[in-house]
Amino acid sequence: MKKLSIFIIALFGFGLSAAFVYSQTATKQSSANEAQQVQELNSRIRELEGKVSALKSQGNSLSSQIEAMDSQITLTEYRINATQKEMMDITLDIESAGKRMSNLEGSLDNVTKVLLNRIVATYQAGDAKELQVLVASGNFTDLVSRSNYLKIVQSHDRQLLYDTQQARNDYANQKTILENKKKKVQDLSKQLEGYTAQLDRDKDTKKSLLATTKNDEAHYQKLLGDAKAQVSSMKSYARSRVGSGGSIIAPQSSADGWYFNQRDSRWGNTMMGSSSEQVWEVGCLISSMAMIMKKKGQDVTPATVASNGSYFFSNTAYTLIPWAGGRFTSVWGSGTSGIDSKLASGEPVIVGVKAGPFGTHFIVLKSGSNGNYVMHDPWNGADLNFSDYYTTGQIFQYGYYNG
Repeated sequence: MKKLSIFIIALFGFGLSAAFVYSQTATKQSSANEAQQVQELNSRIRELEGKVSALKSQGNSLSSQIEAMDSQITLTEYRINATQKEMMDITLDIESAGKRMSNLEGSLDNVTKVLLNRIVATYQAGDAKELQVLVASGNFTDLVSRSNYLKIVQSHDRQLLYDTQQARNDYANQKTILENKKKKVQDLSKQLEGYTAQLDRDKDTKKSLLATTKNDEAHYQKLLGDAKAQVSSMKSYARSRVGSGGSIIAPQSSADGWYFNQRDSRWGNTMMGSSSEQVWEVGCLISSMAMIMKKKGQDVTPATVASNGSYFFSNTAYTLIPWAGGRFTSVWGSGTSGIDSKLASGEPVIVGVKAGPFGTHFIVLKSGSNGNYVMHDPWNGADLNFSDYYTTGQIFQYGYYNG
């Protein structure tokens, strides 16, 4: 009977080991249907990325731009769907694994306590006097049998305790993996927010293009010519200042809290709208806009303005009038009376200047009158004297914030 009891205990221990192995290897498997859905989404995204790239490189016609925008909108929608699917799969995996780990944690605690009690009791039994074991045994064979069973149980208990500790280590590893998955969900959530905002911008960009061109090819081509001329003149100014190698500088500080330099390394290499032009080279106007918007309490930088495709014409870096979707009023002309009036009321003014043979450039006037102005120049620096760099005769356009 005692032999049978020890044998049953041993079998119980082996059963616990099997349970641990099952707990550690039981994982949620994605169904073939779910895997196929993910594969199809990713395949469609790659296809649309290639289509958008090809359309952007085709001839500049209104119809081709609208088709490219439609494809971009569809691409962003697919990216949103793929991100949502990935978030759902990971979330379900986290919930399922969390339940399994919770059960395993409770089992590990209980079994560890039981094993400790058994090992103590077994070793206490093993410390009995040889005479007591001899007296309790019916014969020598029985004595040997008792000792062998006891050694087997002791050995198995030690192995089971080791396996339990390994399972606990695996639990800790799985917990780390789950924490990483939770972090992944957070990252995907931010990515989803970005894609959703991108979708809104894509739709606004198409709406802006149709409104600006009135869906007329001739008008589109005229605006495209204007865009090329402005971008070329801005690029000419920038290139004349640094040559053809570019000029990105370290982050610039601002004494008043609203100066931005277009060459700042934090956004100098940012592309403007859906064009291939960079802020450092042709971003003087949007940097000037960002300065005034910042002064007005908006949380913006040149990168923020550059990322809004609806501010630009088609796939160029040409800033549509009215600037920033109507937040600014723009006036053509070289007179300074309107500029001085705005400055006298405490309103900063964006000024476009013809920089000799080098093209055009935009700056922000902070204060002053009759050409004696203090300016924030997105290329040269903050709080500079206007007259040290330009003359009022070079002014061809100005603009001011109207909310």
